[in-house]
Amino acid sequence: MQKILIIGGAGYIGSILTKYLLEKNYSVSVFDNFYYKQNSLMDCLSYKKFKLYLGDVRDLKTINTIISKYDIIIPLAALVGAPICSKLPKISKEINFDSCLNIIKNKSSSQRLIMPTTNSAYGSGNKNNFCDENSKLKPLSNYAKQKVKLEQILMEKKNVTSLRLATVFGAAPRMRMDLLVNDFVYKAYNDNVLVLFEGHFKRNYIHVKDVARCFHFCIENSKTKNEIFNVGLSTANLSKKELAEKIKKQVKSLNIIEKAFTKDPDQRNYIVSNEKIEKLGFIPKQNIDDGIKELLILYSFLHLNNYKNI
Repeated sequence: MQKILIIGGAGYIGSILTKYLLEKNYSVSVFDNFYYKQNSLMDCLSYKKFKLYLGDVRDLKTINTIISKYDIIIPLAALVGAPICSKLPKISKEINFDSCLNIIKNKSSSQRLIMPTTNSAYGSGNKNNFCDENSKLKPLSNYAKQKVKLEQILMEKKNVTSLRLATVFGAAPRMRMDLLVNDFVYKAYNDNVLVLFEGHFKRNYIHVKDVARCFHFCIENSKTKNEIFNVGLSTANLSKKELAEKIKKQVKSLNIIEKAFTKDPDQRNYIVSNEKIEKLGFIPKQNIDDGIKELLILYSFLHLNNYKNI
């Protein structure tokens, strides 16, 4: 069985992916500095094939020594999203760009590297807002621009895959309550009010468990090598207003107000095609409605909204 290293494996996606792969009987190691003081890997400690490295991905000498021992590398360590990257530009560049660039340059051709990138690279799509993997990239924020540059460098290497992830939602041991669906459901549950800006802007979504399933799918399928894939729910190219209306079906008392009080720094407004990876056999299992229900259960007992990146 191949040995997998997940860099940033204690984070939102990593905390789901680590256990998922352990349950598939892989040997999984995590490298993480537990930046958010999370305890998200406690239920992984009993697995005999689990190993933990405590460290900072910016320690290039240490990380280069460690990555040489693994067959598959999944670099998840990041300060995710435009707001935190704007607040911490130096640190975010060191973590999001410099450390990933180091991994890309120092992996051998026999090592598999599966890297998450982002739908944010599309900006506002084309005149019809439609995007597939061949669409022109128009990143606006530093976060998106760095991801685009890394992907370009990545695809010059062999034995690599780039996953352009849709906006992720759902519950995880290291929760992110600032992601759009998670945030909207929290506000709907607690405030009974959603104030929308750019309510007509569309984007795509994907459940965090399906992201984990997609990484596993890529590990198991050689046809995903040296390719770029959009990863999202084809049934969920939704505007903010449409998402809010879906939430209102489960939170009947919700008031939806549209008001132009700010702008999305990435100007995400696109309809994303996930057909390329679907044709290979990967189909998400978790839909938006089930995700909303799951989050409402979570927020019924998780009252403090301190699970953010910023």
